[in-house]
Amino acid sequence: MRYRGAIGQWSWVLHRLSGLGVLLFFVIHIIDTSWALFYPGLYEKAIAIYQTPLFTVGEFLLVAAVVYHAYNGLRIVILDYKPQWWRFQERAAWWVLGLTALTLIPVFLLMFAHVLDYYNANPTMLSLGVVLESQIPFVVGIVLAFVVSIILSSLVGLFSGDSGAQKTTASKGGSRSERFWWSYMRISGLLIVPLVFGHLAMMHVVQGVFDLTVAGKSVVGVAATSDALLGNAINDTGTAVEFVGERWNYLVASVAVWRFYDFALLVLASIHGFNGLRYVLTDYTMSNPMLRRASIYVSIIGGAIMIVVGGGALIGTIDNSAVRIALESRVDLGLEIREAEGVERSPFLEEWLNEIEGGQEAATGTGLDTGADTESPAVGDDADADDNAEASDAEDGDTAVSDDPDDSAESGDGDE
Repeated sequence: MRYRGAIGQWSWVLHRLSGLGVLLFFVIHIIDTSWALFYPGLYEKAIAIYQTPLFTVGEFLLVAAVVYHAYNGLRIVILDYKPQWWRFQERAAWWVLGLTALTLIPVFLLMFAHVLDYYNANPTMLSLGVVLESQIPFVVGIVLAFVVSIILSSLVGLFSGDSGAQKTTASKGGSRSERFWWSYMRISGLLIVPLVFGHLAMMHVVQGVFDLTVAGKSVVGVAATSDALLGNAINDTGTAVEFVGERWNYLVASVAVWRFYDFALLVLASIHGFNGLRYVLTDYTMSNPMLRRASIYVSIIGGAIMIVVGGGALIGTIDNSAVRIALESRVDLGLEIREAEGVERSPFLEEWLNEIEGGQEAATGTGLDTGADTESPAVGDDADADDNAEASDAEDGDTAVSDDPDDSAESGDGDE
């Protein structure tokens, strides 16, 4: 920070900060989205958390970080391709900032329109305490990954006798592996930009996060292939699980196009983002061989986990039973909010539960077993008990998947 390298330095700083921010969300988002298949009830709660004010602000910051990181990454690629153009790097950096602002103005206006529609309806939502508490497992998981990597690095150094000191190479061009990663960051960045921009457009602008789980809402990018609950291109129950199911189960010429789309984004972004994390961590651990080695290990572990978890969800099948579990989870969320409010009856909650009931009726109309015969704890008056036993869904929103952890090779920007 004492370098005072003007716009070139600040472009480097912003590129790294935006990349790390996107990567953090990417990790949370991939794990949460996998729950649509593995733990449908948990996914409903995760999406309810995404619809709280804290994550609403975070969504805007996320989109800003993705847009800036993508544009600045393209600047790096272009200038590295034409080294003689580096004399224009300062002007290009200002162009990136201007282009980012021009892109974000209409995008934010469209996103804010969705936000206003949602909050003007006086939605009932989880408290800030519940939201913060729900993030503890992610924090613990990240800390645990670093601890495991440090322990592994210590054991490797102990048994191999390797000091971990950086080895020099006789090749004037440097390490062959590092040349590969230098190229990968630029090539993958070019491939990721259209994928992540398309994902953000569908999930944050066109549809809107808060529209993704409105009962009876059409699913963006999907056409009807049948009249069944999953296959009619309509989110009948209004659950986040059904939305994901409609999207992932959609076939074009027997090809699950959105599964392939998300898988390509998952693999490219995972490797790109965690290799970017390796760049950042190793830059600050050069003087400590054990920590530098641990930085490499944690990046490998993180990238591998994301691909395995996200890929495992993508090859699975979301069926009616998953939607039923999601419907039941929405009732539990309503009861949780009621208990937290400490009141006999909340008008906001009753409106929310009525919407859930509408989703349940839609599910019943398509032959989905919603477990209506099971008894549920009372939410209000006795007359409401049966309704709440069958209740299903409310408003929800799914954030992008795969937002781009586009940490496009800071090594190229270091020339600034």
